[in-house]
Amino acid sequence: MQQAIIGFHQDDESHWVAELACGHTQHVRHTPPWQNRPWVMTKQGRQEKLGFSLPCKACAETAPL
Repeated sequence: MQQAIIGFHQDDESHWVAELACGHTQHVRHTPPWQNRPWVMTKQGRQEKLGFSLPCKACAETAPL
């Protein structure tokens, strides 16, 4: 289920976490070559992704079939 990014924060290990419109969160790490998200490393890059949709795994797990 796609949800809009409404904000970001860092976890206890300084990894970036997207805050989603549904109230859930999702890590958005930049760990090449597995996850290539250089935009998460700058404030401007994160601001440009506000409103962008990510698949929310928590919503998908609780969604009725």
